[in-house]
Amino acid sequence: MERTLFEAEHEELRSSFRAWLDKEVVPRKEEWETAGIVPREVFADAGRHGFLGMAIPEEYGGGGVEDFRYNLVIGEEIQAAGAGAAGLGITLHNDICLPYFLRYCTDEQKARWLPGIASGELITAIAMTEPGIGSDLASMSTTARRDGDVYIVNGSKTFITNGINSDLVITAVKTDPKQRHKGMTLLVLERGMPGFERGRNLEKIGQHAQDTAELFFHDVAVPAANLLGAEGQGFTQLVANLPQERLSIAAAGVAAARAALYWTLEYVKERTAFGQPIGSFQNSRFVLAELATEVEIGQAFIDRCVLGLNAGRLSVEEAAMAKWWCTELQKRAVDRCLQLFGGYGYMLEYPISRAYLDARITTIYGGTTEIMKEIVGRSLGL
Repeated sequence: MERTLFEAEHEELRSSFRAWLDKEVVPRKEEWETAGIVPREVFADAGRHGFLGMAIPEEYGGGGVEDFRYNLVIGEEIQAAGAGAAGLGITLHNDICLPYFLRYCTDEQKARWLPGIASGELITAIAMTEPGIGSDLASMSTTARRDGDVYIVNGSKTFITNGINSDLVITAVKTDPKQRHKGMTLLVLERGMPGFERGRNLEKIGQHAQDTAELFFHDVAVPAANLLGAEGQGFTQLVANLPQERLSIAAAGVAAARAALYWTLEYVKERTAFGQPIGSFQNSRFVLAELATEVEIGQAFIDRCVLGLNAGRLSVEEAAMAKWWCTELQKRAVDRCLQLFGGYGYMLEYPISRAYLDARITTIYGGTTEIMKEIVGRSLGL
């Protein structure tokens, strides 16, 4: 199905970014998976090529264009190149963390942080989840007590993407532990602050090159100048930014499903059984016909949501719909495609096997499928 979402400049970015992936990422992704982390210089190289901070104003070194279609192109090409497991963290940096800095930073904070975010010298992360809580953010126990010109932060976070590499960590804390949602505040913790410690790089069943870490805060003195927005506004800020985060995850889900479909079509045309290509069997045709249809349906909704986001009209409920349905599609697609690879699908030398492992987390992070359905259900008045 022809897509009418993109202009010539988006396709120019697609070509240049894919060329960069093929040269700098694809040949090294297995090395990074073994190491469990991507070298920091990869972010700097992406920044030099203009692939970071497209929405950052030009005066701070960014692209000066707030258009999520550019983000979409980057996310799609990462999946198409089979680099979803490469652990780049670029979509987290561009799609999820950057909006907080653009929307809530003071002029002083923008001057201090945005140039480094655009260049890749300052890698970003966001820390919400704690060891004892998942989706119930209001129950967090990490605290920040105001003491003159600093906040004293104590607590811990877990499952933090870019947790090892990050220089700027948007951290959700309780400045008023007696309150639930109204007691939450966002602070930016910086690499090197005394008492801010990284735990181990967590071992996962998939996305092995993505550094995912525990973070520990022991009497960390965070300057009040690192407050994002106002005290007690943290939950409101998170809610305002979650639709873009969930759309980013959903878009990656459809792109991953499309990549799996492509790899499988190539394979079933070449692999033979009983004297004929396995793609010629009715079951193979039906499975791939169903997945091709679902990918197009998912893509149409994603494209509509992207236009809605650009126009400031993407609702929390629409983003939740996209997130749960498209990530469930991703999980279903890679599973059914792997089946058509037979025993070879179980071998890590084939990208479908890595895609299978990487897909499992997508219905969990950014809000579980169950929470997404709860959001949609409540919007129906139920």
